[in-house]
Parts: sequence; structure tokens; C-alpha cells
Amino acid sequence: MNRLIAAIALGLIAAPAFASGDVDKGAKGFKKCKACHTIAPAEGDVIVKGGKTGPNLWGIIGRQAGTEAEFGKYDEEMVALGEGGLIWNAEELAAYIPNAKEFLRERSGDPKAKTAMTPQKLKDVTDVIAYLSQFGPE
Repeated sequence: MNRLIAAIALGLIAAPAFASGDVDKGAKGFKKCKACHTIAPAEGDVIVKGGKTGPNLWGIIGRQAGTEAEFGKYDEEMVALGEGGLIWNAEELAAYIPNAKEFLRERSGDPKAKTAMTPQKLKDVTDVIAYLSQFGPE
């Protein structure tokens, strides 16, 4: 539990760019996301028990795209973008979350790129990003 508190505090200190989002509203918005995503450190208590259709979002801020170790279903375009240097930050997530397919197509240059993530209709994506920014790094 102390590790969790320390990780949350470190995430808040290390992520001042997310101050514009509302963490409480983001927690409510994340309820839509948990159908496919969980938030859990490698060791310790699960923060949000969710589905396994998408990768674990613990430590998403600052993570290279397409590299969550326990998730093996990444689209090849996502892996290639990560290998090309895509690191998830607030701006990249704000572009990705509302329409992942369009994001992949634009960034990869492949007009046929596909992803299992459906377009997300959130009131304010910055709130969800603020919520996610408090979890990690490990």
C-alpha cells in the first residue's frame, strides 16, 4: 500500500501538465474504459479491475507505444509507431483516445491501418488523461 501511495504521489509530482484535467471527473469517465482496460501495477493491489481486450494502463504516461509486457495483441502499426519513437504523453493520448483508427492511419501513413479500439465518446478526454497520469511509473 505504501508503494501505491508513493507511486501516486510521484505521478502527481511528475505530471504537472495534467493539472488542467479533473481527476475525479476522469475517474468517472474511465468507467467506459474499464470494459477493456485494467489499471494495475506489476506488484500490488489492482487499482481498477477491467477487461483484457486492451493493455493495462498502469504507467501509460511515458511508456513507449505498443510495449505493455502483458498485452500481446498490439496492431503491427502500433508496435511500429512505438519502435519509431512514439511515447504516450497527454497530447498523444488526447489525439489517440477519441479515434484510435484515424490516429493510426495518420501516424503510420497506412490508410488501411486497423485497431480493435473503438472511437471513445468522452465529455473531456483531458479528465481521463489526468486520472491516468496518477498511476505509475513502476
